[in-house]
Amino acid sequence: MRLLLQQKPNAGEAPKFVQLTLQQDLLGGWTLLREAGQIGGKTQLRREQFLERDAAVSAFEKARDTQVRKGFQVMFAQGAHAPR
Repeated sequence: MRLLLQQKPNAGEAPKFVQLTLQQDLLGGWTLLREAGQIGGKTQLRREQFLERDAAVSAFEKARDTQVRKGFQVMFAQGAHAPR
C-alpha cells in the first residue's frame, strides 16, 4: 500500500509532503516506510518493522490519520483499499 499526502504551501514555500509505504519483506514480515519533507528539499525517511500484517496495517492507518489531522490531503493512493 502507498499513500502520498500533501499540505497546502504557505506563501513563498514549497509544499510539504508525507509518503507512507507498506510492503512485505522477503522473510514474511512487513515494513512501514515514512518519508516526509518539502518538495524539492531535504527529506527524512523512517523505517519500522512488523512481524504481523495486522500490526503493520494498524500503524499505517494511524500514521495516515495523524497526517490528515495535521492538514495533509491524500493526493495519491495505491494498494489494497482506498483511504477512508
